[in-house]
Amino acid sequence: MRIIIGITGASGSIYGWRLLEKLRSTAEMELHLVISRSGERTAFLEMGKTAADFKALAHFTYPVEDIGCRLASGSFRTDGMVIAPCSIHTMSAVAAGISSNLMVRAADVTLKERRRLILMVRESPLHVGHLRSMTALAEMGAILAPPVPAFYHQPQSVAEIVDHSVDRVMDLLGVPAPDARRWDGVQK
Repeated sequence: MRIIIGITGASGSIYGWRLLEKLRSTAEMELHLVISRSGERTAFLEMGKTAADFKALAHFTYPVEDIGCRLASGSFRTDGMVIAPCSIHTMSAVAAGISSNLMVRAADVTLKERRRLILMVRESPLHVGHLRSMTALAEMGAILAPPVPAFYHQPQSVAEIVDHSVDRVMDLLGVPAPDARRWDGVQK
């Protein structure tokens, strides 16, 4: 599979990092990374990771300004795109079709080619403008998957909470994580 991973400046860099790690360990996976300048800064502030650290997990990387690269064309076949985390700025630009950088253009191409676009939107609370953009994206075929923690699996660490959200995104991509904790009803 060929997957595009976008990382924006929203808080939650760990989601993009863990998604890259888990997908990288999956056989026959080709990862294409676009990280915004704000994404680089947030990743360093939150995790102490540099853009080079993130790029080392991908097979191919592209500058966010490279609007003419292969990710900007529908003729370059991909199996989907995930933006993790996805800022409200990026989400709104995608919803409005404003392809001012490679992140948004690649998402736009993913939508127009009817491929899976999954947005891990990181914002709270939401105002009606955010909700209208989300509705527009859902109507266009995007999957909105905010990293909302679940507690039925009784997580013991932040890492387990993060992995639960990342595993759900992998399910949405059609690449289930082999180590994902699944609900199987109440155990007696």
